[in-house]
Amino acid sequence: MTRRLKRLAAGRTVLTVLTAFGMLAGTALTGAAPAGAVEAVTEIAPGVTYEQFDITATRGVTHAHVLRVDLRNPQVHLDLLYPGVVADRAPVSRLAQSVRAVAGVNGDFFNINEVQHPGVEATGAAVGPLIAHGRPLKAAVPNGQRFGPALPPGTNTREVFGVGVDRRARLDRLSLVGSVLTPEGRLPLGGLNQYALPENSVGAFTPKWGSVSRVRATCGTDTVRAAPCSTDTYEVTVRRGRVVSASNTPGSGPIAAGTTVLVGREAGAQQLRKLSTGERVTVRQRLWAARSRIPYRFALGGYPVLRGGQPSAGLDSTTSAVRTAVGIAGNGRRLVLLALDGAPAYRSGLSIAEVAAQMRALGSVDAFSLDGGGSSTLVAREPGASAVSVRNHPSDGAERPVPTGIGVFSAP
Repeated sequence: MTRRLKRLAAGRTVLTVLTAFGMLAGTALTGAAPAGAVEAVTEIAPGVTYEQFDITATRGVTHAHVLRVDLRNPQVHLDLLYPGVVADRAPVSRLAQSVRAVAGVNGDFFNINEVQHPGVEATGAAVGPLIAHGRPLKAAVPNGQRFGPALPPGTNTREVFGVGVDRRARLDRLSLVGSVLTPEGRLPLGGLNQYALPENSVGAFTPKWGSVSRVRATCGTDTVRAAPCSTDTYEVTVRRGRVVSASNTPGSGPIAAGTTVLVGREAGAQQLRKLSTGERVTVRQRLWAARSRIPYRFALGGYPVLRGGQPSAGLDSTTSAVRTAVGIAGNGRRLVLLALDGAPAYRSGLSIAEVAAQMRALGSVDAFSLDGGGSSTLVAREPGASAVSVRNHPSDGAERPVPTGIGVFSAP
């Protein structure tokens, strides 16, 4: 253990959280960490604070790093951190610093490898929907194509956390609503900048996808990620509303401005083969919020662990790991961003049931789990600093490049 970790471990007051699912469901928590548990609270910017403390969990002591964000402060807002395209990754500190965020955490689970499909390039793209600056970037992959731990019962890959145009944070589900208008008629749009398309569908890839190969989008099935890649595929390039080229195999490379690449598999491929060079094609898409109907300014995927102060059904209470989560309080105007420490002394982490309990103990009414393990990273500016620094110890020993994060911004 490093000297720094020894000092941290020796001087902390232990915060005990509820670990039994039944206790969590039946016990009312006060909403804040007990007095003395937090080592110190540091103001990062007006409306943004940072704190850290120990948690005694089922498998031992872990260490929490927490950002509290007050959206009631007009200087504060949240937005998506990402490398500029969907199919790319970078460390959270670089993502935050490139857009001058004052703090942030890592985001959604992602297509981290392709061990089941030799020769197919992993895209690095996130699992769930993405919205940045009020504009949709991608839709959710099919449930069976998800990377990460099993989803709790009743949830799916369309689950999102985000902040609406009303400056209130909320949980919802974002569904892709879109179509491809052709001389033959209207085709339903099954995907937008996704590393996996539904079977028999047509997906749209825009310049925001990036330059990574689109072959991965035709691999696996709606229920089995490791299933073979489709042998019936077709790709059509549409530029300024007209078909300019086609291919039997999805391609790679940057997509030019004003261009959309349509990729079809199975029945979708058969529909695209009917198109001819020069024909007019119009692609329309949007991400629709199922519950609130309020447009999001920013949103990203994960899954809910707490709703209305109650844990989601079926949360795992046996598997502990380093975690990242975000909580909502104050009718969507106050946020809690948590990342656990991945240093060897604390790597036992929390189960998802314990994450729900801890987020509730920190005052959250709703809470959302993000990617964990080596991805868990929390960054924030030191007082007086112009750049963010990593506050937790990533469990890989260094920051893992990730496709998304939650950025906290403060207007000067």
